[in-house]
Amino acid sequence: DSDELLETNEGVEDALYGAYAQLRKPTLYGQELFYSSLEIMSQTLWCYGNATTKALGQYEYTNTEVKTIFASAWTDMYNNISNVNSILNSPLIQNASSYPATIYRGEALALRAFMHFDLMRLFAEQVTVNPKADGIPYATEFSLKVPPFESLEDNYKHVLADLTEAETLLAGEDSHKDTSPFMTNREIHLNLHAVRALMARVYLTMGDKAKALQYAKLVIEESGRSIKKKTEVQNDLAGVLSTKECLFGVYYANLYSLVSPKLQQTVSYSSLDLRKDFMEMYELNISGLDYRTNAYFTSVELGGTVKYRLSKFTDIYDLQNNASARPASLVQGINMIRLPEMYYIAAECLLSTDYELALDYFNEVITNRGLEALDGTGANTLTQDVINTERYKEMIGEGQTFFNMKRQNLNIVSYDNSVTYTPANNIYVIPIPDAEIENRN
Repeated sequence: DSDELLETNEGVEDALYGAYAQLRKPTLYGQELFYSSLEIMSQTLWCYGNATTKALGQYEYTNTEVKTIFASAWTDMYNNISNVNSILNSPLIQNASSYPATIYRGEALALRAFMHFDLMRLFAEQVTVNPKADGIPYATEFSLKVPPFESLEDNYKHVLADLTEAETLLAGEDSHKDTSPFMTNREIHLNLHAVRALMARVYLTMGDKAKALQYAKLVIEESGRSIKKKTEVQNDLAGVLSTKECLFGVYYANLYSLVSPKLQQTVSYSSLDLRKDFMEMYELNISGLDYRTNAYFTSVELGGTVKYRLSKFTDIYDLQNNASARPASLVQGINMIRLPEMYYIAAECLLSTDYELALDYFNEVITNRGLEALDGTGANTLTQDVINTERYKEMIGEGQTFFNMKRQNLNIVSYDNSVTYTPANNIYVIPIPDAEIENRN
């Protein structure tokens, strides 16, 4: 059946749509790898009395429930990688030399790289801390043969090879834009600009700032996306793909059903609360009014105490039971890569080589969030810590903060400020699932 499906363009498109759809599973970016487990591990979110949350937040990776979370992520990601490999290994795509097969192959290669990269960030050491670290299996075949574990260095070579080929194959996609349903709404595909953004993310993680800067600038200058203005921040990420900033997102009409009980509601022992001092980050030593505080959070009163909810992803039309009023131009889903990240990457990469330009990139984001530009002197000096704090504030809840901390080998301060976790493999490296090891023996 699979062979027959992949003999036609329509069949390949269906298979690719299916692979994108798998990313929205709760075990992956529909929950755990977006606003749940990874945000708990960054100490951003917490749930009083919930044993699994406590174990995650204390990095107890031997806890049965925690092991289940990451075993499911591992299995579901590799299952989807296998789906993508079946596309890549089909005759129509394997030897792609003309449109639209070149587009299909480019997207599939990018998807394979995207999934492997996040598995590497979860289950392997940080490559700049240990360049000779063990990696994960990099699966390139659709077969029952189990791919071997390889070095992390080889993992990165594979990721970059897939992304480099994808960039070449997707280079002419804009000339075909809107020529077919598949070429419409390119933000729900790993398009050329998303591939370049992913390359910037990968190179930064590898410590190659020159390459990271090169690709971040390409995205900033050529993607056609722009930083939204402060008046456009409200509801821009509320269960929908950002109209100006989304480089790649996963279409998902039912995200509200997962987000609401976990983040919007206050269900005892289940819903996730924000760390106690989170609002200080948005209000401490700033000039201006940060429009994200109203856009990302709502306050509710419980027993006389004001509690904040992370309502950043709550679809306002679903919340008001008025989905029919949602404008057709809004695409429901999960923002996976957004433009502001490219500005932070550019600022970080330029910090020690072109301070004024680094300041320009940084200020472009914060002034469009309602804050006054830093002048770069005294208390307004741009530092790595300042970039990290701003990155945290912008990307809160999006599953990237833990990875940013890991990349820099940072201390992690617990949600209640009672414990400081020092960087170590038992914090930053999730053990390979037991079943993967057992099945190889």
